[in-house]
Amino acid sequence: MASASTFANPKFCTSTFCPKLPCSLFSPKPHVFSLPNASSSRFTTKCSLSPRPSYIPNHIPNPGYIRIFDTTLRDGEQSPGATMTAKEKIDIARQLARLGVDIIEAGFPAASRDDFEAVKSIAMDVGNAVGDDGHVPVICGLSRCNKADIDAAWEAVKYAKLPRVHTFIATSDIHLNYKLKKSREEVVAIARDMVAYARSLGCADVEFSPEDAGRSDREFLYQVLGEVIKAGATTLNIPDTVGYTLPSEFGLLIADIKANTPGIENVIISTHCQNDLGLATANTLAGAHAGARQLEVTVNGIGERAGNASLEEVVMAIKCRGQELLGGLYTGVNTRHIVMASKMVAEYSGLHVQPHKAIVGANAFAHESGIHQDGMLKFKGTYEIISPEDIGLTRSNESGIVLGKLSGRHALRSRLLELGYELETKELDDVFWRFKAVAEKKKHLTDDDLEALVSDEIFQPQVLWSLGDLQVTSGTLGLSTATVKLIGVDGTERIACSVGTGPVDAAYNAIDSIVKVDHIDSMFLETPKHSSHHP
Repeated sequence: MASASTFANPKFCTSTFCPKLPCSLFSPKPHVFSLPNASSSRFTTKCSLSPRPSYIPNHIPNPGYIRIFDTTLRDGEQSPGATMTAKEKIDIARQLARLGVDIIEAGFPAASRDDFEAVKSIAMDVGNAVGDDGHVPVICGLSRCNKADIDAAWEAVKYAKLPRVHTFIATSDIHLNYKLKKSREEVVAIARDMVAYARSLGCADVEFSPEDAGRSDREFLYQVLGEVIKAGATTLNIPDTVGYTLPSEFGLLIADIKANTPGIENVIISTHCQNDLGLATANTLAGAHAGARQLEVTVNGIGERAGNASLEEVVMAIKCRGQELLGGLYTGVNTRHIVMASKMVAEYSGLHVQPHKAIVGANAFAHESGIHQDGMLKFKGTYEIISPEDIGLTRSNESGIVLGKLSGRHALRSRLLELGYELETKELDDVFWRFKAVAEKKKHLTDDDLEALVSDEIFQPQVLWSLGDLQVTSGTLGLSTATVKLIGVDGTERIACSVGTGPVDAAYNAIDSIVKVDHIDSMFLETPKHSSHHP
């Protein structure tokens, strides 16, 4: 396990772009790669990662470790149209376990019989499956602060090796006055009593959330949280339920709770940030920097309204900047399973990922600008801070180059070399300008397009004739007739007329009568332009 001094050592890094190998968060030993300097184009630094600490509900032995709480199957499924079958939920839960998330919030058991059965199945299956690294995820069920919900949640999750009940009640005046119609005193009593009730059922791991904490009165929030700690809560989750706060505000909220809540040293502080203002990931990282050690996220950021903090964004931000800017924070997520998790969730939920989505979008590791492509071909670290292999992504070409109208000669030449075409300077210039003309009309050019361009520009046979004019006559009264004008390489024009069983046949017959000069029939006409004699 890494010590505090390890995190302070700038030579140790969980994030720096590695051009050689993806950094595994489970690597038993650091690996070495080079940094660019005057004499080398490679990196020289170390990736050192601490192991996942033993799971204790209200305590993390390593102060730099961040628990990842995935709520894709609960909050994520609340996205309109994202309902999943029980089998799909189990498949996703297995992938989340493979990914190495610490806690899987499997659903809201009291919501329906199907949801109860799905959570129970996940608890029995995934909640007892030991990973290759010995990891078993906590299986969590959500409940409102009432006995029926808590009973359902406990009945569903209790089959897991590490079960958790997550209960919540709103604490903002807006919710108290307009939704709950309850006083602050009543809310404090309900929160305290229901956490105690969950513990009385035999659940040793109880999470409590003050809904809409971001808009709650601070002093009241400290009071509620202090009471649920005394009642036995092990994790206090602080939700920015409507995505209202800015990162500076949310970070201060976590810091204030840590400084002013009685007994806070006996629990884990968690974050749950919605994305209504597009700040969910930023707020989550601000919360972690301020002392939160559990972060609630969803794969692809799906969830209510604008969604949640995105698992892949939060995890990769910590991996990229956790050492240098976040005090040595790290997670237990095996990032090489991110792409598969993203694709699975997109497929099962029906919520497709926009191309420019950070980390997992189709364009996240694609480069079309000529300047960027030139940099990528020289050294990938110029425009990529993350190796695509780190998230389990395999690109069609090593540099992630997408050829389009902004691409330069260097990128085109590199791709043509990969396809087996080594062109001279003049030939490359000819193909390049044809390529630019086509790219203006077509967004992306495929390898087939490039091969067609090369064939058309470089490998075409010598032109002997070109079509000048064509006129056809057809109908039901007689045979189709075609008149064709061909132009020879010397500029000589030849005109021929012919009949056929249709306009196309007639045209071909007319062409044959010109190019097969030994078979010119009586219908052949010659109108020389530059020459008075037959070839």
